[in-house]
Amino acid sequence: MTLDDVKVKDKTALVRVDINSPIDPETGEILDDNRIRMCSNTLKELSEKEAKTAVIAHQGRPDSEDFTTLEKHAEKMSQVLDIQVDYIDDIFGSDAQKAISNLETGEILLLENVRFYPGELKNKPADEQAKTELVRKLSPLADIYVNDAFAAAHRSQPSLVGFAVALPAVAGRLMERELRELGRARDPEHPCVYVLGGAKVDDSLSLTNHVLEKEIADYVLTGGLVGNLLLAAGDHDLGESNIQVISEKGYENEIKRGRKILSTHGEKVKVPQDVRVEKEEGEAELISVSQLPTEMPIYDIGDKTISKYSELIQNSKTVVTNGPVGVFEKPAFAKGTNEILKAMSKSNAFTVIGGGHMVAAARELGVEDKLDHVSTGGGSCLSFLSGEKLPVVQALEQSAEQEK
Repeated sequence: MTLDDVKVKDKTALVRVDINSPIDPETGEILDDNRIRMCSNTLKELSEKEAKTAVIAHQGRPDSEDFTTLEKHAEKMSQVLDIQVDYIDDIFGSDAQKAISNLETGEILLLENVRFYPGELKNKPADEQAKTELVRKLSPLADIYVNDAFAAAHRSQPSLVGFAVALPAVAGRLMERELRELGRARDPEHPCVYVLGGAKVDDSLSLTNHVLEKEIADYVLTGGLVGNLLLAAGDHDLGESNIQVISEKGYENEIKRGRKILSTHGEKVKVPQDVRVEKEEGEAELISVSQLPTEMPIYDIGDKTISKYSELIQNSKTVVTNGPVGVFEKPAFAKGTNEILKAMSKSNAFTVIGGGHMVAAARELGVEDKLDHVSTGGGSCLSFLSGEKLPVVQALEQSAEQEK
């Protein structure tokens, strides 16, 4: 069910969004407001339809330096929506309960970082999460629960799945769009190419296996740490320092799985033919994989690889990319990622990108608007494309069944 299926006028809506944003550790300022912008349609619609809206969100994790209050998020949200968004430094205590009860139609209130509540970080089934203090305290104050947090949809935490048991629950506009567009990538027009980079090697290998086994993709093109690991799995000696990076990330055991994928799917999995290594700080050198091993770190795919990948992208009808194919934060190693994005932007294919780094790269390059779907999800996008059932989507579906 979506917002189209419910009347919200004069109703109190609890809305879970994902506005987890990069924060400047010095100033505490929000460096990128993309996720706030992405959920703005849902919040604006609720305000215009005269709902009373209480927003639940998180920022960072308890052990990270970006684990902050949501005061700045409320300020940024007010600017983006052009509506005053009030903030309260309480999640479900008496102050928060009173503020929700006092909401007028059209008003929006942002509650404190829900991860300040220790129970929020525990993943359990929805019916168990419905019994948590958070859900028990807040659900009696609301008429409806709206989930617009696609980027967190792969987690089964109280604020994400518990309220869908306690209240009538619907998908927000961003959630609705993500599921619709990524659904097209899961059942694509062919030829279909997946380009997988980044550092989530285990997730990327699972996705590679899934899309090739189910014949969703015709080819999987690899770069980044995934590409390096598959080169190692294909019996290329990367050099001690590059293997050490794989080991330090805890992915050494994945080399065996990589071998199995290469032996099963052969030519359908494309690995780099050449790579860029860092000679000295910030200085790139192009080498063929036949010149491996190297003690210089492999930071990007090379020109022959770029050319081959771009050609496959140009000849496809669906292109899905998750994760950069190089360390694009370093200018000398941004070429691979940028050229993949340029090829996608010029292609006539249905194009999808996922993962925060890839989205940032597309925005920096100025091609974000030339792509068909820019997903807010990293892990959730990978999980969905891998055919996994997302806990948040399951909770929304179960709520819809109960409402029938």
